[in-house]
Amino acid sequence: MTTTQIRPATHADAPAIAAIWNPMIRDTLITFNAVEKAPADICTMIDAKAAGGHAFLVATEEDQTLGFATYGQFRGGVGYARTMEHTIILAPATQGKGVGRALMLAIEDHARIGGSHSIFAGVSAANPAGVAFHQACGYHEVVTLSEVGYKNGRWLDLVLLQKTL
Repeated sequence: MTTTQIRPATHADAPAIAAIWNPMIRDTLITFNAVEKAPADICTMIDAKAAGGHAFLVATEEDQTLGFATYGQFRGGVGYARTMEHTIILAPATQGKGVGRALMLAIEDHARIGGSHSIFAGVSAANPAGVAFHQACGYHEVVTLSEVGYKNGRWLDLVLLQKTL
């Protein structure tokens, strides 16, 4: 029987993270970003999150990376120091199997232990499954920002959801 492990990401995980993230960037409207991530970019992100006291976690099973989650301060400045925003991306074959929820609980716990009060999710309105996932995890919709993203010749809405930790 195999068990999913949630652990801090390392530089060695960067190629597998890129392999999950880049198709989402390239082929979907899940993220508004249109620039793919090189493993070196991901290594820089892992280091920056660690330096800031924030988590960058991966979910693995045996030698396979199933997804990742990370978070950081919602906006700059000391007034926002206890309000976070997260990113969570899963390999398509992993979705619906509890891995996303496990990653979410792990980053929420990390943020809570670090003194965070609340955490936001910015979810593309073109990703209704992502909105539903966050609602199932206890997030409530705060606002939909109309046409704030632009990708593939389309204006996209952003749904902001929040959870008090």
